[in-house]
Amino acid sequence: MKPNQISLQQAIDYTSRFRENPGPDMPYSETFSAASVKALLEQNECKSFRIYLGRKTDNRICCVLVAADENGQDILPPLNPVSSQEDQGIILEDALQCPPLCPPPSPLNG
Repeated sequence: MKPNQISLQQAIDYTSRFRENPGPDMPYSETFSAASVKALLEQNECKSFRIYLGRKTDNRICCVLVAADENGQDILPPLNPVSSQEDQGIILEDALQCPPLCPPPSPLNG
């Protein structure tokens, strides 16, 4: 197994336990496009990625994905960018959130 890899049964146990008691306003899942995640992971210096939990202006919980370098530092764009370089410091959110946009049935969302 690879680092961070778990079995399907562990994933089923974790997601089932969460659905039994998700807490207020917690989504069951968020779906990100493969192209966006690939761009995040292909950034120079990217060795891992991190998921932060955030809260949108309408108070919905969301996941914010960022790449991290070999020292664990977030790879972020400049706070006040001079130009619009889309391939530096990519931050992902705006995913399809379940509910209301849930994926087809699987052992993980049963």
